[in-house]
Amino acid sequence: MRIQQLKYIIKIVETGSMNEASKHLFVTQPSLSNAVRELEEEMNIKIFTRSTRGITLTSDGVEFLSYARQIVEQTELLEERYKYNREKKELFAVSAQHYAFVVESFASILRENDMRNYELILRETRTHEVIDDVRDFRSEIGVLYLNDFNRDVLTKLFLDNNLEFTPLFQAVPHVFISKHHPLANKTSVTLDEMAEFPYLSYEQGERNSFYFSEEILSTARHDKSIVVSDRATLFNLLIGLDGYTISTGILNSDLNGDDIFSVPLQVDEKIEIGYICHKKGLLTELGQRFLNELKAKV
Repeated sequence: MRIQQLKYIIKIVETGSMNEASKHLFVTQPSLSNAVRELEEEMNIKIFTRSTRGITLTSDGVEFLSYARQIVEQTELLEERYKYNREKKELFAVSAQHYAFVVESFASILRENDMRNYELILRETRTHEVIDDVRDFRSEIGVLYLNDFNRDVLTKLFLDNNLEFTPLFQAVPHVFISKHHPLANKTSVTLDEMAEFPYLSYEQGERNSFYFSEEILSTARHDKSIVVSDRATLFNLLIGLDGYTISTGILNSDLNGDDIFSVPLQVDEKIEIGYICHKKGLLTELGQRFLNELKAKV
């Protein structure tokens, strides 16, 4: 087993295909395939499953990738420290559904820690991509929610992908609306009262199952429905169209301004916000700092 082979495995996972990985690594695809095959034979495991749709990690491959990343990262740290005599770079990535408190927590680890050399990644993304990112070690932590409707399906996914969910807090459902919305002055609203206004939700791509929705009550019927892909667009449409979305009720005026209000929604539901990590993955120092900030914000 060679370090270069481990780097090959990591790059294949990052790019999602042998062809793309070979371009990034400046090797031919046959050479890359042979290197992977030799490693699989040497370690007596199957790392990838190959099909007409591409390649995916096997369960052994997921575990192997965890160790490979640790070895490569430690090797790079040794080279940075001794071979190149460079300052250590702080590395951290998190994936999350669209929550302002995640962005605020992410920003806090930068504001409150003196880091001069870092590479941090924050992915606000689709539900299944949050799970995939943590499973494939593209992100150390994933932030999403569970409720009575999606709990069984997502919990099984966590189990199948060797992930562990840790609750952070429970929230009562709210609607986000513009401060100029006709119902902005109400102390609470019902779904019937919101029915005449456009309902906004986040697009979930090809895995557009009700169980992956970022909004609870995803099976409810809406006469006026708009699907968006990012939080800025959703908030702009809340303001411009008197639309609404269903969320945790947690807003941050520094990030979202004062134009969005949060109003309790009269439903018998709870939202459990939490985070997922790989069961066999140890949190980095930055990962632990992020969780501490997250817990403090909520």
